[in-house]
Amino acid sequence: MSRIGCVERTTLETKALVEIDLDGRGDVRVRTGVGFFDHVLTAFGKHALFDLRVDVDGDRQVDAHHTVEDTAITLGEAFARAAGDKAGIARFGSALVPMDEALAQAVVDVCGRGYLVHREPEGAPATIGPEYASTLTGHVFDSFAHHAALTAHVLVHSGRDWHHIVEAQYKALGRALRAAVEIDPRVRGVPSTKGVL
Repeated sequence: MSRIGCVERTTLETKALVEIDLDGRGDVRVRTGVGFFDHVLTAFGKHALFDLRVDVDGDRQVDAHHTVEDTAITLGEAFARAAGDKAGIARFGSALVPMDEALAQAVVDVCGRGYLVHREPEGAPATIGPEYASTLTGHVFDSFAHHAALTAHVLVHSGRDWHHIVEAQYKALGRALRAAVEIDPRVRGVPSTKGVL
């Protein structure tokens, strides 16, 4: 069974291509032009063990917002396609990831309903790197969860360095999703009393 999703999204602001293989080995190629975002998306794919290709051109002369947002939307849609009917998956996944002083937790339910709970400390700098606005992290996760049709709780328990705080969140989400989409040989059909996810 192939669990690969490929989506192209073109707007007046961006052109995005995302391909994801849920049964990959963590082979990741990311090019959005937003350096820190490329870095954390690469960490996300590596820790999820997804093969991930992200190629995005956006109106970065305005700012990075459209590029980052449309990448998250396209990634969510590609994930949903790859997950298919979700037969045989574990469905739930969780991960607690440290990065030096930072500790982030992600808990997910690949349930067919997009919902995000996101908690970070106060006092983030305006940007991380030259282009990635610190407010984008929650927006990325919200856009991804909605378009991937999954529930995600991403919580930061501690941290001082915002590079560490944000990167730990992306790694935790990748690890939680890896666990959630694992095929469990004991699951027959879809893991829901409704019979559909």
